[in-house]
Amino acid sequence: MQYGFVIDNRKCIGCHACTVACKSEHDVPVGVNRTWVKQTEKGEFPNTRRVFSVLRCNHCEDAPCVDICPTEALFIREDGIVDFDNRRCIGCKSCMQACPYDALYIDPETKTAAKCNYCAHRVDIGLEPACVNVCPEHAIISGDLDNPNTEIAQLVAREQVTVRKAEKGTKPNVFYIDGDEASLNPSSTEPSKQYIWSSQSAGVGHFSKFAEQLSAGKDLLELAREQQQTKNGTPGGLAQDDPRQQKLGQRASHTKRVYDTPDKGVLWGWEVAGYVWTKAIAAGITIVASIAALWMGTGMVGMMPIAITLTAMFFLVATTVLLVMDLDQPKRFLYVLLRPQWGSWLVRGGYALSIFGGILTLVIVAYSLEWKSVAIAALYASAAVGLVVAIYTAFLFAQAKGRDFWQSPALALHMLVHSVMAGAGALAILAYFFTENGLWASRMGLILIIACGINLLVMLVELGMPHSTKDIKRTVHMIVSGRYKLPFWLGVVALGNLIPILLCLFGSWQVVPIASVLVLFGIYITETIWVEAPQRVPLT
Repeated sequence: MQYGFVIDNRKCIGCHACTVACKSEHDVPVGVNRTWVKQTEKGEFPNTRRVFSVLRCNHCEDAPCVDICPTEALFIREDGIVDFDNRRCIGCKSCMQACPYDALYIDPETKTAAKCNYCAHRVDIGLEPACVNVCPEHAIISGDLDNPNTEIAQLVAREQVTVRKAEKGTKPNVFYIDGDEASLNPSSTEPSKQYIWSSQSAGVGHFSKFAEQLSAGKDLLELAREQQQTKNGTPGGLAQDDPRQQKLGQRASHTKRVYDTPDKGVLWGWEVAGYVWTKAIAAGITIVASIAALWMGTGMVGMMPIAITLTAMFFLVATTVLLVMDLDQPKRFLYVLLRPQWGSWLVRGGYALSIFGGILTLVIVAYSLEWKSVAIAALYASAAVGLVVAIYTAFLFAQAKGRDFWQSPALALHMLVHSVMAGAGALAILAYFFTENGLWASRMGLILIIACGINLLVMLVELGMPHSTKDIKRTVHMIVSGRYKLPFWLGVVALGNLIPILLCLFGSWQVVPIASVLVLFGIYITETIWVEAPQRVPLT
């Protein structure tokens, strides 16, 4: 049995009855939607038409939201319905990042994830979903896709149907008859915050200075106003040969999004970028200290292993605090460990962090009891676990299938190199205070030169290799020449990599801590961009 929907775009009149029925049935708050009608205008006046597309959860057979959910709050029923239990939800927003269809939201009242659940409570007693009952044109058809005698199965077999983002491999079970690419593909049109008949101007994510409307959509709105001023003979109009005027005319002659669900903003904000940064320092300092002690023949005693361990522990605690802060249900953070869904890398990472913290605690206890051999062995063990801690977030991001840029195979190497850079930088700063000569600082400077060079190559691969989707190209454009170009070129490339390389190459060991501070600053800016930029690309 596999329940699904067919949306017959030949019949839909865009009345929004399905949206209203859904809100009434589930008490959906203003500002978020379980189902909504996206409206797109096509053509050039007077030859125009409006396309309506009902959008919602696709009840995928291979649902990425279920795979990434750390607490089994999302699950697939035996009848194929992707349902949720908000009593288990911790509000981590991972499911929202994993869904390619923007179907999930955080309920502003319960602070837990929610979405279309096929009105499972109605299906269980033999009723159809509320949206199906209320549709005046029978444009929404529900039923068992595996039963050839049902209307929905016959429609799918008889009509030419399409699905949204088939390339994602999620096997969606919402099919569109006469589906229009301009409406179903979010990259075909620009979103706006000024939709007609809508006062829903903001979602539930991070709306900071980086969360204003997409610049392209903003430019289009401003150009439209300026064009109207030109028609009215008022100042501020654009000449006909102005490139912006031509851009406006080109867009207006094709497609325009006129109604959609509100933008949810940046779901993973500074807390996630911060936790990736603190995690890199905590893991990297043990990794680099072990490499230096083994490869360079430098003993741990002169570097005060207890200082290394306490620093790693401090940043590990900071990582945990930031992780909990990012949850919309922070009181439930232990559910990750006590009610785990082992397929989620958020769970695996949580256990890696816990084991890492346990080993660091053992190091501190062993040194306190003067069990130096045990302490040194435990510190090396922490470096081994630190490798997992350093890179597990790359696999978590890879589970977020809604964000194409995070699917890069180089992301794990990106995070490992950042951990080495952060560890070397932190050790160089510690060496300045806890050693009597510049031996350790000089060696950390050498590691920084190598790591920064590799980091530049990794970023070149991530940003410069051929990109398979429009979403990745759009993200790269934002980083290299769009809204993030200044922090990227100045903060990441120059201050975070090139200048530290030059300082370590041509300066004395006393300047290595300065280079280290710049490296740590550059890593934080990099992670902020890598976390935020992909979330600027609309999913609906």
